[in-house]
Amino acid sequence: MHMRNLERRVHVLLDESRYRKVAGEAERRRVSVGAVIREAIDRIPADADLRRSAIAQILAAEPMPVPAHPGELRRELDAAHERAG
Repeated sequence: MHMRNLERRVHVLLDESRYRKVAGEAERRRVSVGAVIREAIDRIPADADLRRSAIAQILAAEPMPVPAHPGELRRELDAAHERAG
């Protein structure tokens, strides 16, 4: 991206730890702090993209048996969350 394509200026205040993090990444990649921040913004998916992705993942999931009783389902979900940590 060239500077001539940029139209808006934003003033952002960062605490020291966040600044060190973004400045370190900029130095590592040999780009400006602004470039690191712009690229991070570009990686944020639009809401519609998130919804489409979630729907696609749900539709692509393998069918699985579901307990008939809600209490049993709750116990299974709780156990799964505990295993996942």
